[in-house]
Amino acid sequence: MSKYVNSNNEVYEADLDLNVLRHTASHIMAQAIKRLFPNAKLAIGPFIENGFYYDIDVEPKIVEADIEKIEAEMKKIIKENLKVEAFKLPREEAIKFMEERNEPYKVELIKDLPEDEELSFFKQGEFVDLCTGPHMLYTKAVKVFKIMSITGAYWRGDEKNKMLQRLYATAFDTKEGLDKYLQDLEDAKQRDHRKIGKDLKLFMTHKLVGAGLPLYLPDGATIRRILERYIQDKELYLGYQHVYTPSLATVDLYKTSGHWDHYKDDMFPMMKMDNEELVLRPMNCPHHMLVYKSELRSYKDLPIKIAELANDFRYENSGAVCGLERVRQMCQNDSHLFVRPDQIKEEVGKVLQLIFEVYQKDFGFSESSFKFRLSLRDKANKEKYIDNDEMWETAEGQLRQILKEMGIEFYEAEGEAAFYGPKIDIQIRTALNHDVTIPTCQLDFALPERFDLTYVGEDGKDHRPVVVHRAILGSSDRFISFLLEETKGNLPVWLAPHQVKILPIADRHVEYAKQLQEKLRKAMVRVDIDDRAEKIGYKIREAQLQKVPYMLVIGDNEVSNNSVNVRIRGEQEQVSMSQDEFIEKIVSESKAPSSIE
Repeated sequence: MSKYVNSNNEVYEADLDLNVLRHTASHIMAQAIKRLFPNAKLAIGPFIENGFYYDIDVEPKIVEADIEKIEAEMKKIIKENLKVEAFKLPREEAIKFMEERNEPYKVELIKDLPEDEELSFFKQGEFVDLCTGPHMLYTKAVKVFKIMSITGAYWRGDEKNKMLQRLYATAFDTKEGLDKYLQDLEDAKQRDHRKIGKDLKLFMTHKLVGAGLPLYLPDGATIRRILERYIQDKELYLGYQHVYTPSLATVDLYKTSGHWDHYKDDMFPMMKMDNEELVLRPMNCPHHMLVYKSELRSYKDLPIKIAELANDFRYENSGAVCGLERVRQMCQNDSHLFVRPDQIKEEVGKVLQLIFEVYQKDFGFSESSFKFRLSLRDKANKEKYIDNDEMWETAEGQLRQILKEMGIEFYEAEGEAAFYGPKIDIQIRTALNHDVTIPTCQLDFALPERFDLTYVGEDGKDHRPVVVHRAILGSSDRFISFLLEETKGNLPVWLAPHQVKILPIADRHVEYAKQLQEKLRKAMVRVDIDDRAEKIGYKIREAQLQKVPYMLVIGDNEVSNNSVNVRIRGEQEQVSMSQDEFIEKIVSESKAPSSIE
């Protein structure tokens, strides 16, 4: 059991709470900084997942070389075993108290609180901080900690405010816990798709092109091309009709759809050309509404599934862009299903089944990799959404019922819906610990109304279709980033940009290697020869670093027997087989997963 103190200065015992331990550690870190940098002004210092941070305003700036000194001072404070005590002050006294201590950020926080509120403070030695607690009773309770990094952070997260310094750190109750955490971080670093993309020469960025605008290199383009063909083939088998629509449209299109009112801040600025006002499109649904409307539709035609691999443009903050995960131009695996109301349940169910097929069956991701989120509107902030209470209640209820009937575990999140309707979002936790949406399925009663979409019903009258927005891969870019991190770049054979590397031991083996390469290329296998004047061990290590699934070592024995010596990625054992046997094997493994059983 551990001892704690709450904001009423009451001492109690309970099982160890790492969040409280880390919050106490954040106060110890702030105290150490104040001792070493007396002019430092404190902002906020909460615990977060896996650690804590403190935002500091200090001149001269804290630098990496100062971390060791801060950690040494923290150890002194812990060794002093200071008792942590709480006290409270009325609001006006609290303001005066913090003003006397020259803590302007604390004063600002207090002034934003209700006037009749009594505020709690926690004290350890000479250090006092505005805080609601609770805390460990003594500083000695913090046994293991480490300062991880120093970054910048705007005060209150507003880029109009001053940039402060944020010191990230973590604390554990045991050294083993810290060691495991650091090892997990190192593993995540090796999984970072930006590192993998650079090492394998898949994509690059350049300041002359701009932030959030990656350039796919030949090998990265190969991955994307095969991936997009794979999902298109699945969709064609399932009755989707693919179209191409322009990346530009008039502002009037988005005023009709409602995006101009609800999404304008996330779009690139308007361009005036001749007599038109044009914008780069942020999504494809308005275009697809017009495709549907281009001809008369019957109830017998529905569902109509219009799909596109389309480039969309969104004005992401430059500080938020991240490799392929968050970009300003993305290729959306987008589709819009135009359905009758009686088809909603079946068609949404088919979309969810397709998501399971792609992520679990074809790519083998475990269920623990993602969570289903029912994204709802925020009823307290209705101006963000299409104003139609009945529509929202109906759509949210239908998606909730579908998830329950399919036995899918999910959680609900208010305020995460699209402006036109609720969504089922599949949330992925990446190797960088980012929570991102990749597949999504959205229900929309609003856009068919705004575009006046109809179909002729069995009764001969016009009826309004419902639109199901869905993206299986999300964007190709984000899916590739997730795939690289999940596999550490060890892509399945069918998706690897280089499937086979032929490694002749000496010059006399090169001619045989070229003949074999020609056979493999005719079989549509992606194959290269490393005929450099290097030792075979070096060539093997290079191919391993390139994460090539199959390495074929060619020597005198292979030339004499018309065979290959096969090394398989990640395995030590070598296998000898005939050329024909290997070609049959690699051709079989090179086929993309299919919807056709």
